[in-house]
This record gives sequence, structure tokens and C-alpha cells, in this order.
Amino acid sequence: MGILRGIEMGFAKTFGGVSVAIGMMTAPAAWADVTAGQVWADFKGYMEGFGYSITAEEAQDAGRLTVTGISMTMQMPEDAGTATFEAPDMSFTDNGDGTVSVTMPEMSTLDFAVDAEDEGDVSGTIDYGQTGFAMTVSGSPGDMFYDYSADEMSVALSSLAVEGESVQIDTAQFTIRDMQGQSTVKLDDLRRVAQRMTMGALAYELDMVSPEDDGGRLTMKGELTSPEFDGTLATPLEPLDSDDPNAMIEAGMAVDGGFTHSGGRTEFRFVEEDDAVEGTASSESGEVSVRMDAGQMGYTLGARGLNLRAESAELPFPVELAMAESLLDFTVPVTPGEEPQDFGLTLTLGDFTMSDMIWQMFDPAGQLPRDPATVALDLKGKARLDAPLMAPETMESDEAPGELRELSISSLIVRLAGAELTGVGDFTFDNTDTTTFDGMPRPEGALDLRLVGGNTLLDTLVNMGMLPQEQAMGARMMMGLFAVPGDGEDTLTSKIEVNEAGQVLANGQRLR
Repeated sequence: MGILRGIEMGFAKTFGGVSVAIGMMTAPAAWADVTAGQVWADFKGYMEGFGYSITAEEAQDAGRLTVTGISMTMQMPEDAGTATFEAPDMSFTDNGDGTVSVTMPEMSTLDFAVDAEDEGDVSGTIDYGQTGFAMTVSGSPGDMFYDYSADEMSVALSSLAVEGESVQIDTAQFTIRDMQGQSTVKLDDLRRVAQRMTMGALAYELDMVSPEDDGGRLTMKGELTSPEFDGTLATPLEPLDSDDPNAMIEAGMAVDGGFTHSGGRTEFRFVEEDDAVEGTASSESGEVSVRMDAGQMGYTLGARGLNLRAESAELPFPVELAMAESLLDFTVPVTPGEEPQDFGLTLTLGDFTMSDMIWQMFDPAGQLPRDPATVALDLKGKARLDAPLMAPETMESDEAPGELRELSISSLIVRLAGAELTGVGDFTFDNTDTTTFDGMPRPEGALDLRLVGGNTLLDTLVNMGMLPQEQAMGARMMMGLFAVPGDGEDTLTSKIEVNEAGQVLANGQRLR
């Protein structure tokens, strides 16, 4: 894969691992003891499980273990080189009651270097700072409890070089305030981590010059309110092969975690040559979650109360957009099996609006209804997977990894400019017949559609001069072919069927 994937994997493992390692914590347990050495061994074991090779200097003195010169090296995917990270010093102190306190310097640096074969090397320094950090580890070896908190923690990229050439980044930093978290780490056949973390706020700031040396500059500053993370992670006790995600899954790796916040705001400005674009983006809440195991893989990205405002010297007025809800959610099987497995996709762009100034550009007379627009789709189905979805050979192949068996359109909504299209449908697929529909498995089922306000919208577009009369006539002829009048004014309905003989019918009339 190249340097980009290597950097991505390296940073994901480093900060993902450190966040969980820093977050391996809960309340003390009086019935068991842990030692400083055991806690340090648990940290090393976690990172080594992700493929890191760790070296460090250890010094024991009066119940205190000090670890310095921590270096973590990882082989990047597909023999693309190595990545090395220098971690801050750590101290592990036995408290005399079976618990261990973990401390780190208030200010420290993390150096990293990516030695990529056939591509440019990347190196840099990250400044790490914290105030009021406290961590207590309790429990017993193989069943540890962590509790941690901090008034503030910050991570900033202070230098970056590509192929020995410095990249000008004036600011690249994120800061967490009022952090509290609890985690458990249990060892049986797998290493199982459960973590919950809350924060008062997460702030971020970026100020960098375009690497193209064209005078461009990007600045961005924002904050998320009350972020929370809750999730679980299971990893094999033996080191993972990052080149083969399917091997990780087969070895027991599983992830189920989500990040939420209760409001966010970002200010941005981008300068290129003589033009500048600046504005703000905000949301009332949002969520991101990822889940993956031997059964399924899923992803959710959602936000509510979205607002965007941007302006530029080349625009006659500010651009203002808003959306009440956006959601993307999908689930797919990852492990092959004889029986069909569930999959699903949900997409919602709900109640989209734009400012009157934008409307005035193409509808100055206000002929089009300016009601919020919505596009929503909910699909469910079953498919048989014949090859591991995450195996490298599957991802690189042009062949479909399985067979589509069932597809249900649970909901279809398109609402725009006074018109509304809705639909539901169910289909099955015969994979033994790929000739009737030219290489596609033969479907059988029906789709019910309902259109309200379609003719009115066509009339309005013609009156505005946006749609030629002949094109509107062609659209009406198509609607007459596929639809029949419904039970309301300006309402059309259509039932599109595919029967077992491969015939396509619209409201009982054969089209194919």
C-alpha cells in the first residue's frame, strides 16, 4: 500500500492504542492487588498486540518503576517501511494498598518517523501536555481496573518534514478539558477492553500554509461540547498482522464503539491567491460509531441541527444552508457462510433549507414552494457471502464476493419544491438466471410508488423558463406510461412489477 496508508495505520494505532492505554482504568478493588511492574507489562502487552516492538529503560526504586526512552516501532503494511514513535516517560508507583498510580510529565514530546520504501520519508514532533492528570490502576493481573481524570490534555504537531523538507504548520492542536474515564482490561483467550470517557469540551485549531507553495493558507478553529466515548475492543493476545484485516477478525478481533457530542462549532478561512473563503459550521449534536466482528461490519455517522454559512469576495452575498438531520448507517456481513446474511443501508438528508438570497438567484418571483427538502432511503436485504469481505484478495478482486438474495425498500422519500415521491418494495433474486437481465440475477417482486405535486412542479418550472415546454411534455408522457391517477389532486401512483418469467409490468401493463 504506500506511505499514506502506512501513516494512517501508524497514527490510528498509536493514538487509538494510547487513548485506550491511557484509558485502561476504574475504581480500586480492595480484594486484589497489582504491582507497578504488572501495570507496565499490561501496557506493553496491549501495544505489542497491535504489532509494535517496544524498547525502554526501566528503573525500580522503593516501590516506584520509572520507564524512560520509550520507543515503539511498527512495520507498515505491505512492506512499505517502518514507523517509529517516541513516547513520553512514565512512572508507576505502588500505593501500598494494592493499587498503582501512573504519572507522566506535564510537558513532553513525542517524536515520530516514517521510513517509507520508494516514497518520501516523513518525520516530526508532537508536543504533549497535561494538567491535573491522575490515574489509578487496581484489580489483579489479567483483570485490571483503571480510573483516570485530567483538567486538561493537549496534543500539538510542532514540526513536520517530508523528504527532509519542512512543512510550515503554524498551529495543529487539539485540547481536551475536564476529562474523566473508566476502563477494564480482562485477559482470557483475548484481551478485552471496555472503556467509557467523558469530556467537558474538545477544542481544535489548525493554521497551515498550502504545501503546494501557491500562497494558500488554511485556518480552522472549533470546539465540541460534552463529547463522550463508550466502546469495547477485543484483540488477540498474539501480535496482529495489519496486512490482513480478515486474519485479525478470524483471530477474534472485535470493535464496537461510539463517539457523541452535544454541539459543535467551527470557524474556517481559506485563502488562495486573491480570493478568500471564510465562514462557520455548527451542529446541535452528532455521533460516529464503528462496529466490526466476525459477523458484521457497520458504520454510523449522524448529526442534527446542521448550519453552514460561507462568504467570499467572488460571491454577491453569503451562502447559508441548514439541515435538521443527516444520517448514514450501513451494515454488511464480513464472514462467508452457506446461509444468506443481513445487510442494510439508511441514508437521511432531512429538512434541508437555504437562505432567501440563494432562492432569489433562480426564483426571484417566489413561484416555487420553499418548504424544507428531504431525501431519505432505508434498504434492507440478505446476501450470501462466498469469500471473506476483508481479505486482501477479495478487496482487490473485480468479482462480486457473493450473491444478492433479497432486497427490501422499506422507505423511499424525496420531498422537494412542493412535490413528494414515496415508495416501498420487495424483491428476491434468482442467481441461477443471469441471462434474462443481461448478467444481473433475475429479480422478482414489486415496487409501489406515489407522486404528489409532480404536474404542478412541472408547470411551475415551465412558467419560470427553467424547463422547455417540450421537455415537460416528454416527462408527462413518461408519467402517463408508468403511472395512473391516484386518490387525490395531482396524485399519481405506480406499481412496477417483475414476475417470475422476467416480464416487467407497470400497473399491469407489460413494458418488457
